[in-house]
Amino acid sequence: MPIKELQIPTPDGRADAFAAFPDHDEPHPGVLMYADGFGIRPVLREMACELAGHGYYVLVPNFLYRHGPAPVIELPENIGEDARHAVFAQLMPLIEAHTAERSLSDADAYLRFLTARPEVGAGPVAVTGYCIGGLLAMRTAAAHPGQVAAVAAFHGPVAADGPEGLHRLLTKITAQVHLGHAEGDMTPEALGELNQALDAASVDHTSEIYPGTVHGFTMSDTDAFNASGLQRHWDRLLPLLGRTLAGG
Repeated sequence: MPIKELQIPTPDGRADAFAAFPDHDEPHPGVLMYADGFGIRPVLREMACELAGHGYYVLVPNFLYRHGPAPVIELPENIGEDARHAVFAQLMPLIEAHTAERSLSDADAYLRFLTARPEVGAGPVAVTGYCIGGLLAMRTAAAHPGQVAAVAAFHGPVAADGPEGLHRLLTKITAQVHLGHAEGDMTPEALGELNQALDAASVDHTSEIYPGTVHGFTMSDTDAFNASGLQRHWDRLLPLLGRTLAGG
């Protein structure tokens, strides 16, 4: 699967990124994929290539580009429990500096870049994300209701801005939504409240807890990885894209 290294112009500089896409000439539906907090690394390239193999042009930006090219910090090959604390001590100030205002400004730039690519067909796009990337994906969908037809967030803190912030977010979303929650992140009671908010906002959605999972379950280079959880993620994501993006 071809991978192309890219630079995305933004109001604050240039975001390094990569794209994975099928190796044939006709245009493909576009998907913007947000990494988790650990950022672009081999596992993200593998996941983007897997998705591209189903007929999509997948753009993965380094959303922490203001702090340098990916990886913005040195990462171990396997991010185990022994390394997690030290890694997050370095990353959390950078993630916290990525304000809602910055994420929305970047989303404009990412979607403008994605839809202008010659490999990307006309029509709506999808956005997917992992961990903090799930929240960024939801914000992107809310800010671009006419352009984003599908959004999926996996083990993402989509309610991080509190009930009022969640309500403002959901009322702007017109995309079809899938939320895949880690069992370690979401109680059944909290899931019920979230799903009530989705219903109240008339969001076309599926939202469920993936059994036996903890936060980060999609990422095979972490101790949180759960193979059945990752497969369930593909089993939900691919039909969503197939329903909403022409030609995928």
